[in-house]
Amino acid sequence: MSLFAIGDPHLSFGCQKPMDIFRGWENHADRLSEHWRRVVSDEDTVVLPGDISWAMNLESLLPDLQFLNQLPGKKVLLKGNHDYWWTTKQKMEQYLHQNGLDRIAFLHNNCICAEGFRLCGTRGWLFENGQPQDEKVLAREAGRLRLSLEAAKNQEGELLVFLHYPPVFGQEENRPMLDTLQEYGVKRVFYGHIHGHGCVHALNGVYRGIAFRLVSSDFLGFCPAKIEKSSLDPALF
Repeated sequence: MSLFAIGDPHLSFGCQKPMDIFRGWENHADRLSEHWRRVVSDEDTVVLPGDISWAMNLESLLPDLQFLNQLPGKKVLLKGNHDYWWTTKQKMEQYLHQNGLDRIAFLHNNCICAEGFRLCGTRGWLFENGQPQDEKVLAREAGRLRLSLEAAKNQEGELLVFLHYPPVFGQEENRPMLDTLQEYGVKRVFYGHIHGHGCVHALNGVYRGIAFRLVSSDFLGFCPAKIEKSSLDPALF
Protein backbone atom coordinates (compact mmCIF):
# COMPACT_ATOMS: atom_id res chain seq x y z
CA MET A 1 0.00 0.00 0.00
CA SER A 2 1.73 3.14 -1.27
CA LEU A 3 1.03 6.87 -1.53
CA PHE A 4 1.26 8.80 -4.79
CA ALA A 5 0.65 12.41 -5.85
CA ILE A 6 -0.17 14.13 -9.12
CA GLY A 7 -1.81 17.52 -9.53
CA ASP A 8 -3.57 19.50 -12.23
CA PRO A 9 -5.13 16.80 -14.42
CA HIS A 10 -7.38 19.51 -15.94
CA LEU A 11 -10.03 16.99 -17.01
CA SER A 12 -12.85 18.17 -19.27
CA PHE A 13 -14.96 15.18 -20.31
CA GLY A 14 -18.13 17.05 -19.34
CA CYS A 15 -17.32 20.44 -20.85
CA GLN A 16 -14.97 19.63 -23.74
CA LYS A 17 -12.31 22.22 -23.01
CA PRO A 18 -9.28 21.15 -25.06
CA MET A 19 -5.90 20.98 -23.33
CA ASP A 20 -3.98 19.86 -26.40
CA ILE A 21 -3.71 23.48 -27.50
CA PHE A 22 -0.89 23.60 -24.93
CA ARG A 23 2.42 22.07 -25.89
CA GLY A 24 2.96 18.67 -24.29
CA TRP A 25 -0.69 18.15 -23.34
CA GLU A 26 -1.74 16.10 -26.37
CA ASN A 27 -4.03 13.18 -25.34
CA HIS A 28 -3.11 13.90 -21.75
CA ALA A 29 -6.09 12.05 -20.21
CA ASP A 30 -5.17 8.86 -22.08
CA ARG A 31 -1.54 9.23 -21.07
CA LEU A 32 -2.52 9.85 -17.46
CA SER A 33 -4.71 6.73 -17.42
CA GLU A 34 -1.98 4.58 -18.99
CA HIS A 35 0.75 5.66 -16.57
CA TRP A 36 -1.59 5.58 -13.57
CA ARG A 37 -2.60 1.99 -14.28
CA ARG A 38 1.03 1.01 -14.69
CA VAL A 39 2.26 2.31 -11.30
CA VAL A 40 -0.78 2.49 -8.98
CA SER A 41 -2.51 -0.55 -7.52
CA ASP A 42 -6.03 -0.71 -6.13
CA GLU A 43 -4.62 -0.79 -2.57
CA ASP A 44 -2.78 2.55 -3.02
CA THR A 45 -3.83 6.17 -2.45
CA VAL A 46 -3.28 9.07 -4.86
CA VAL A 47 -3.47 12.73 -3.82
CA LEU A 48 -4.49 15.26 -6.49
CA PRO A 49 -3.71 18.78 -5.23
CA GLY A 50 -6.06 20.89 -7.29
CA ASP A 51 -7.21 21.82 -10.79
CA ILE A 52 -9.07 18.56 -11.08
CA SER A 53 -11.60 19.63 -13.71
CA TRP A 54 -12.64 22.52 -15.96
CA ALA A 55 -16.28 21.86 -15.01
CA MET A 56 -18.22 24.90 -13.84
CA ASN A 57 -20.70 22.96 -11.69
CA LEU A 58 -21.31 19.52 -10.22
CA GLU A 59 -23.51 18.43 -13.13
CA SER A 60 -20.77 18.83 -15.72
CA LEU A 61 -18.19 17.45 -13.28
CA LEU A 62 -19.60 13.92 -13.21
CA PRO A 63 -17.73 12.42 -16.23
CA ASP A 64 -14.41 13.67 -14.84
CA LEU A 65 -14.96 12.15 -11.41
CA GLN A 66 -16.18 8.92 -13.02
CA PHE A 67 -12.91 8.82 -14.96
CA LEU A 68 -10.92 9.20 -11.74
CA ASN A 69 -13.10 6.82 -9.75
CA GLN A 70 -12.49 3.92 -12.13
CA LEU A 71 -8.71 4.29 -11.96
CA PRO A 72 -6.89 2.08 -9.41
CA GLY A 73 -6.59 3.22 -5.81
CA LYS A 74 -8.26 5.71 -3.52
CA LYS A 75 -8.16 9.37 -4.57
CA VAL A 76 -7.85 12.41 -2.30
CA LEU A 77 -8.81 15.71 -3.98
CA LEU A 78 -7.94 19.30 -3.08
CA LYS A 79 -9.30 22.52 -4.56
CA GLY A 80 -7.35 24.35 -7.27
CA ASN A 81 -7.83 27.81 -8.74
CA HIS A 82 -9.75 26.38 -11.74
CA ASP A 83 -12.06 24.13 -9.72
CA TYR A 84 -15.11 26.38 -10.03
CA TRP A 85 -17.39 23.41 -9.29
CA TRP A 86 -16.05 23.18 -5.73
CA THR A 87 -18.72 23.79 -3.07
CA THR A 88 -19.15 22.81 0.58
CA LYS A 89 -17.60 19.56 1.75
CA GLN A 90 -21.02 18.28 2.82
CA LYS A 91 -22.56 18.90 -0.61
CA MET A 92 -19.61 17.32 -2.38
CA GLU A 93 -19.68 14.24 -0.19
CA GLN A 94 -23.43 13.87 -0.81
CA TYR A 95 -22.70 14.16 -4.52
CA LEU A 96 -20.13 11.36 -4.30
CA HIS A 97 -22.61 9.12 -2.48
CA GLN A 98 -25.46 9.86 -4.90
CA ASN A 99 -23.30 8.99 -7.89
CA GLY A 100 -21.57 5.91 -6.49
CA LEU A 101 -18.14 7.56 -6.48
CA ASP A 102 -16.82 5.46 -3.64
CA ARG A 103 -13.08 5.83 -4.30
CA ILE A 104 -12.85 9.61 -3.89
CA ALA A 105 -12.48 11.82 -0.79
CA PHE A 106 -11.94 15.54 -0.27
CA LEU A 107 -9.15 17.17 1.72
CA HIS A 108 -10.80 20.36 2.96
CA ASN A 109 -10.35 21.70 6.52
CA ASN A 110 -9.58 18.15 7.64
CA CYS A 111 -6.89 15.48 7.86
CA ILE A 112 -6.98 12.17 6.02
CA CYS A 113 -4.86 9.24 7.18
CA ALA A 114 -3.62 6.95 4.43
CA GLU A 115 -0.74 4.53 3.90
CA GLY A 116 1.00 5.50 7.15
CA PHE A 117 0.78 9.26 6.47
CA ARG A 118 -1.29 12.13 7.83
CA LEU A 119 -2.46 14.13 4.81
CA CYS A 120 -3.18 17.83 5.34
CA GLY A 121 -3.58 20.76 2.99
CA THR A 122 -5.52 23.53 1.32
CA ARG A 123 -5.53 25.49 -1.94
CA GLY A 124 -3.33 28.41 -0.91
CA TRP A 125 -3.35 31.64 -2.91
CA LEU A 126 -1.38 34.05 -5.06
CA PHE A 127 0.91 36.39 -3.17
CA GLU A 128 2.94 38.44 -5.62
CA ASN A 129 0.46 41.28 -6.15
CA GLY A 130 0.04 42.32 -2.54
CA GLN A 131 -3.48 43.69 -3.04
CA PRO A 132 -5.74 44.07 0.03
CA GLN A 133 -8.15 41.40 -1.26
CA ASP A 134 -5.22 39.02 -1.72
CA GLU A 135 -4.17 39.55 1.89
CA LYS A 136 -7.66 38.55 3.06
CA VAL A 137 -7.67 35.37 1.00
CA LEU A 138 -4.14 34.54 2.16
CA ALA A 139 -5.23 34.84 5.77
CA ARG A 140 -8.26 32.63 5.11
CA GLU A 141 -6.16 29.98 3.38
CA ALA A 142 -3.59 30.02 6.19
CA GLY A 143 -6.52 29.47 8.53
CA ARG A 144 -7.74 26.51 6.49
CA LEU A 145 -4.26 25.01 6.60
CA ARG A 146 -4.22 25.51 10.37
CA LEU A 147 -7.58 23.69 10.69
CA SER A 148 -6.21 20.79 8.68
CA LEU A 149 -3.03 20.59 10.75
CA GLU A 150 -4.98 20.81 14.00
CA ALA A 151 -7.10 17.86 12.84
CA ALA A 152 -3.89 15.85 12.41
CA LYS A 153 -2.69 16.31 15.98
CA ASN A 154 -4.40 13.27 17.45
CA GLN A 155 -3.68 11.04 14.46
CA GLU A 156 -0.67 8.84 13.77
CA GLY A 157 1.69 8.78 10.80
CA GLU A 158 4.19 10.99 9.06
CA LEU A 159 2.81 14.49 8.45
CA LEU A 160 2.58 15.67 4.83
CA VAL A 161 1.06 18.87 3.42
CA PHE A 162 -0.42 19.26 -0.04
CA LEU A 163 -1.12 22.68 -1.58
CA HIS A 164 -2.25 23.84 -4.98
CA TYR A 165 -0.36 27.13 -5.08
CA PRO A 166 3.36 27.01 -4.25
CA PRO A 167 4.30 28.86 -1.04
CA VAL A 168 7.61 29.79 -2.72
CA PHE A 169 8.15 30.68 -6.38
CA GLY A 170 11.22 32.38 -7.77
CA GLN A 171 12.14 35.19 -5.42
CA GLU A 172 8.66 35.44 -3.91
CA GLU A 173 7.37 33.72 -0.79
CA ASN A 174 3.98 33.36 0.83
CA ARG A 175 4.82 34.29 4.40
CA PRO A 176 1.47 33.39 6.06
CA MET A 177 1.57 29.87 4.61
CA LEU A 178 5.28 29.37 5.33
CA ASP A 179 4.90 30.61 8.90
CA THR A 180 2.02 28.19 9.48
CA LEU A 181 3.99 25.27 8.03
CA GLN A 182 6.92 26.04 10.31
CA GLU A 183 4.71 26.54 13.37
CA TYR A 184 3.37 22.99 13.02
CA GLY A 185 6.74 21.45 12.21
CA VAL A 186 5.85 20.44 8.66
CA LYS A 187 8.87 19.03 6.85
CA ARG A 188 7.46 17.98 3.46
CA VAL A 189 5.14 19.85 1.08
CA PHE A 190 3.84 18.85 -2.35
CA TYR A 191 2.22 21.39 -4.67
CA GLY A 192 0.95 21.92 -8.22
CA HIS A 193 -0.23 24.90 -10.32
CA ILE A 194 3.07 25.48 -12.15
CA HIS A 195 3.28 24.37 -15.78
CA GLY A 196 5.44 24.58 -18.88
CA HIS A 197 8.35 27.00 -18.79
CA GLY A 198 7.37 28.02 -15.24
CA CYS A 199 8.61 24.67 -13.97
CA VAL A 200 12.18 25.94 -14.39
CA HIS A 201 11.55 28.38 -11.54
CA ALA A 202 9.66 25.91 -9.33
CA LEU A 203 11.22 24.93 -6.02
CA ASN A 204 12.18 21.27 -5.77
CA GLY A 205 14.33 21.30 -2.67
CA VAL A 206 14.58 22.53 0.90
CA TYR A 207 13.60 26.06 1.90
CA ARG A 208 13.36 27.28 5.51
CA GLY A 209 13.82 23.70 6.66
CA ILE A 210 10.91 22.38 4.56
CA ALA A 211 11.32 20.08 1.54
CA PHE A 212 9.12 21.11 -1.39
CA ARG A 213 8.22 19.17 -4.53
CA LEU A 214 6.25 20.15 -7.62
CA VAL A 215 3.78 17.43 -8.71
CA SER A 216 1.83 19.08 -11.54
CA SER A 217 0.83 16.60 -14.26
CA ASP A 218 2.94 17.88 -17.13
CA PHE A 219 6.00 18.24 -14.89
CA LEU A 220 5.63 14.56 -13.93
CA GLY A 221 5.00 13.42 -17.51
CA PHE A 222 1.41 12.56 -16.47
CA CYS A 223 2.65 9.76 -14.22
CA PRO A 224 1.78 9.78 -10.49
CA ALA A 225 4.85 10.20 -8.29
CA LYS A 226 5.36 7.75 -5.44
CA ILE A 227 5.96 9.36 -2.06
CA GLU A 228 8.50 7.44 -0.02
CA LYS A 229 8.56 7.40 3.76
CA SER A 230 10.54 10.05 5.65
CA SER A 231 13.44 11.58 3.79
CA LEU A 232 14.53 15.20 3.68
CA ASP A 233 16.78 14.62 0.70
CA PRO A 234 14.76 16.23 -2.16
CA ALA A 235 16.38 13.86 -4.63
CA LEU A 236 14.70 10.92 -2.89
CA PHE A 237 11.07 11.95 -2.68
